[in-house]
Amino acid sequence: MFDYGSGNVHSATKALEAAGADVRLTADRAAAAAADGLLVPGVGAFGAVMSGLVAARGPEVIERRLAGGRPVLGICVGMQVLFEQGVEGEGVTEGLGEWPGIVDRLDAPVLPHMGWNEVRVPEGSRLFAGIEDERFYFVHSYAARDWPMPADARRRAPLVTWAEHGGPFVAAVENGPLAATQFHPEKSGDAGVRLLANWLETL
Repeated sequence: MFDYGSGNVHSATKALEAAGADVRLTADRAAAAAADGLLVPGVGAFGAVMSGLVAARGPEVIERRLAGGRPVLGICVGMQVLFEQGVEGEGVTEGLGEWPGIVDRLDAPVLPHMGWNEVRVPEGSRLFAGIEDERFYFVHSYAARDWPMPADARRRAPLVTWAEHGGPFVAAVENGPLAATQFHPEKSGDAGVRLLANWLETL
């Protein structure tokens, strides 16, 4: 797990261990690059998470891993920064740009979106295998609310899972070696542990 100063690393470590992983928390770029799988947590503001990642040269680690087909899993804001931009108030922060699209404030009467919610899982998901009908735990006010990536006949289209809070938003993405969840698997009980185990099986 990449330690760059942001994220609920203690709970995520315990959940990964419950899923069967040998977990190492590291800020060392070489160790993060060499790991079988790299989990990128994130809590708080998009801009602060990006600043922490850049300071730790996280974008370089993530890009190199993905170029070599090595798995990366982003959680919560660790998912949001994979998009092109984050919009918070008057500020716009550039993300990692792995996926097109903008992360902005949910259009909902109650924020933050906090608690258990259903998700709409696409056919063929490996991340949600056996837990397609489970609920997962969310804590956020911002999300990607559309998926503008055009279809490419030469590549398998990413699998996008959706949820609703005031309107649809992206709850998870599976895109080759890159996967991410807007919800917190480490706070989602047995279903979250099973999701992490499913991810570990892809390593």
